Order: sequence, then C-alpha cells, then structure tokens
Amino acid sequence: MPLAYLAQIAQTPAPTFEEGVRAELIASLWRDLGYPCQIDAVGNVLTRIAPPATEGHPALLLASHLDTVFDAGTDVTLREDGGRLIGPGVGDNSASLAVLTALLRDLRGKTGLLRRPLWIAANVAEEGLGDLRGSKYLIAQHRAQLGAFIAVDGYLGIAVTRGVGVRRYRATFLGPGGHSWGDQAPSSLHALGRAIGALYALPLPASPRTTLNVGVASGGTSVNSIAASAELLLDLRSMDPRVLTDLDRRAVGALHAAAREAGVTVRVEQVGDRPGGDLHSGALLPAVREAAREIHTELRTASSSTDANAAAPHGLPAVAIGVYRGGNAHRLDEWVQTSSLQPGLQFLRRVVELYQQQPVA
Repeated sequence: MPLAYLAQIAQTPAPTFEEGVRAELIASLWRDLGYPCQIDAVGNVLTRIAPPATEGHPALLLASHLDTVFDAGTDVTLREDGGRLIGPGVGDNSASLAVLTALLRDLRGKTGLLRRPLWIAANVAEEGLGDLRGSKYLIAQHRAQLGAFIAVDGYLGIAVTRGVGVRRYRATFLGPGGHSWGDQAPSSLHALGRAIGALYALPLPASPRTTLNVGVASGGTSVNSIAASAELLLDLRSMDPRVLTDLDRRAVGALHAAAREAGVTVRVEQVGDRPGGDLHSGALLPAVREAAREIHTELRTASSSTDANAAAPHGLPAVAIGVYRGGNAHRLDEWVQTSSLQPGLQFLRRVVELYQQQPVA
C-alpha cells in the first residue's frame, strides 16, 4: 500500500529550496527497492529503468515534486480521522511521491517487460517562487532521450492537458525615508499603495481566463517613520500566451508609473516565468482515459500550472495526472482519503502499462 510510505514522506519537511532532507529520504527508499538513484545538480532525485531491449528508445518520465508550500518549522505531524490522513502537505505532493514509490516497489522483477525506458523523478521547486526549476532542468538536460513527460500531481480523475502561463514579479520601491513629522520625503508605501490600485484597475479579458494577484505586500519600519522601502509580489496568469505578454507589459508599466507619481524609484525583478499553452497530450490521453475507466473513475481534463508546463517549450508530449482524493491543499488541515491511494496506484501503473503497449517507432 502507498500508505506505508506516505506518513514517512509527509512528516519529512520540504519547503521550496530546502528539499534536501526529503530528497535523501526518497533516494534511500528507492535504493532500498533496488533502483540506482542520482541526485542531480539542482537536487532532483532520478532513477532510470532501461532494460537492454529498450536501448535507444525514448523514455517516459514520471515526476512528482518534493517541495511543499510550508515554511521550515511548520509542525508536519499527521493525524487520522474517519479514513482521512490530515496534515500540511500530506496530499500536495507527499501522496503522489508515496504512490510513485509504491509503483517502483510493484515493478521489481518486472522491468524486463518494458518496451521503452521508464524514468522516475522526485523534483525540486514546483511551488511558489520555485518556478518549476526541477522539471525545467530535467527536461532541458534530457530532452533528446525523452518521449513523454507525466507530472504526477493533483487529484485522481483530473488530467491537466493545457498549461496556464504564469509570470511573477517582485517590485521593490525605494525612497529616502525619514521622520513622519520632521521630514517631507516621499513614502515608498505610498508608491506601493498607488501601484496596487493601478494594477487592480487594469482591464482583464473575460475570455481567455486571465488573472492578476498581489499576493504579498510589505514595507516600512515604524508608525512614525516615512517608509524608505516597500515590496510586493505580483502573480499574472492567462490561458493565452499573447494575452499574458500584453498583461505583463501593462503591469510592469503600472509599477513604474506608480513610482514616478509618488517620487520614489522602483526595482522590478522577474521571479517567475512558467510557460503555458498546449501540452500536446494527445499521445498520452488514450492511456490515461482507459486507465481511469478501468478503476471506474470519470476523467476530467483541465488547465492548470504544474510541472508539465515545463515541457511546453520543448514540444514534448506531457500531461499532469492525480493519484489520490483529498482536499484543502496548501492549508494546514490538508487531507487525503487513505482508501484512494490504492486505486491511484492501480491507475498510475495501468497508465504506464498502456503507454508501454503502444508500438515503438
């Protein structure tokens, strides 16, 4: 059962950019199952199953991200309640890592039946400002050897076939600061406020779906000080790459205009660029649909931002599929329905089997 691995994985902290301890755990689990592993230059764990008969054929790469959205020091202790396992990060993406590990366990002694190489990875930096660093690196380094990419992430019954493009910026407003009574210097917080107002005033199209969000804003030092610095983090998303590019231009313009109007300077740094667009999932969907049908699960296609986005610029067929049922992702009370893990494993194993049965070019 994948449940045998889940508690150990979920209770090993893995904040974005601090996934090392969990990476070592995954590598240890996979090595104990008999698979040679490497941890690459950015921290991804990778094992390659390539029976001799498959030499030279493109590989199917399955990957689940190691990181969670929770800061170091978060209590990641799990609790059980009514058939649910509850705790921060238990689903996203610990459950997927547990199912991947169980898949490797089930493949022991059967790898000679593979008609194509199968690679399995636990990648870093999917969440937050990680900007898909791990999956981008895997695909860029190994594109010539890959035939398809599956991100194992999300809820059972959902297949992500289109990537939502994402651009992220950190804007830092800088002024001289000073005393709230004794000085009359411009305030960086004033500029930040003007910027937020201007950003949310930007018109967004009703279709294709496009969003703008200031997720973090901070600045100043005390109530009686003019703020010398203030900062915001901006998230821009769209289903259409051209619309996203246009929104990007207008949003950056609004940031600079707010700084000029308030009399301060601004430093605008791009901290995220997730490529979007068609994931070319057509070659993978028949296997995914059939595997879902066999476990009596209705499959719904969706658009989202996942590690599968990293495949889009390379023209590599990709999809993101979920392998568990749960809820409250990115919350301290996230939960996983424990009875869903075995069907999720069955589903993933069948996707691999059906993909392997396709004719080898």
